[in-house]
Amino acid sequence: MAKVHTIDLINLSKKFGEDLVLDNMNLYIRQNEFLTLLGPSGCGKTTTLRIIGGFENPTEGKVVFEGNDITGLPPYLRQINTVFQRYALFPHLNVFENIAFGLKIKKKSNEEIKKKVTQMLELVNLAGFEKRNIESLSGGQQQRIAIARALVNEPKVLLLDEPLGALDLKLRKEMQIELKKMQQSVGITFIYVTHDQEEALTMSDTVVVMDKGKIQQIGTPIDIYNEPQNRFVAQFIGESNILDGIMEKDFKVWFLSKEFICVDKGFDKDEKVDVVIRPEDVEIVEEDKAQLMGIVKNVLFKGVHYEMEVQTNDYTWKIHSTIMKDAGSYVGLRIVPDNIHVMRKEK
Repeated sequence: MAKVHTIDLINLSKKFGEDLVLDNMNLYIRQNEFLTLLGPSGCGKTTTLRIIGGFENPTEGKVVFEGNDITGLPPYLRQINTVFQRYALFPHLNVFENIAFGLKIKKKSNEEIKKKVTQMLELVNLAGFEKRNIESLSGGQQQRIAIARALVNEPKVLLLDEPLGALDLKLRKEMQIELKKMQQSVGITFIYVTHDQEEALTMSDTVVVMDKGKIQQIGTPIDIYNEPQNRFVAQFIGESNILDGIMEKDFKVWFLSKEFICVDKGFDKDEKVDVVIRPEDVEIVEEDKAQLMGIVKNVLFKGVHYEMEVQTNDYTWKIHSTIMKDAGSYVGLRIVPDNIHVMRKEK
């Protein structure tokens, strides 16, 4: 059974002066979905989030929430809360008072406030921190308090604008897992903004890749990584070898002066295409099993794999492998059909 739409963005455009930041964007976000807006700085992802939250008004288009047009509603009238990169906690209030702030504004009873704040502290693994001073907390703890303060008001949607940006790498990775657990536990829609590809792939149900105010691709993390729809997505998500090719016919593609079997079809005969092959999908093999031969130019140890540059006649490959070959080695390369992804050239 299909999930209902919580939010629909319909023909959304936004200009700041003469700059077009969002260009006729259409997107739906489903109930209980963890959706991430991913893209480089200036692509329009934070502007989209601010329009959903009511902090910006679109130049054109509308925001529909559960079937109702909320485009003109101020933030405090939306069933949507936001966690910003700078957590905006109140330094003069302790942990309990920060989380309880919105409930007090709503004039909830002391008993209800205590019960809900206690539940939130347990959810973010900070039970017993009620009386702590905000400034005594680590960055990760402050981030959890900011999330608890947003969730305690029981919004239907939580917006998160690069909330892990200020954390160190180890804590950031831990909080990615925690955030996904929280979202599944509370069962509400999370809309997350980041420029970090790994973060988006780790946490999301759906990833929306944006560039220059336009959506480039929408899909699951696996689809976005394995089946990029254009050169921008292939280059932005992970690392890629991208080569010029010719689609001779269904399941046959020509690149590097050689014919390869692939799994793609539906192209015009001899159509010019882009061929995408991920570094981990190029196998190092013995010469008698090789499709291409090359010389190892550089080797870097990356912990779980070696990153090598291998020069063939016409192309320098980036390869990730658990097999290490010394610089200067002559090696065979093989790419199986499933690991060759063919894309139409962008017009």
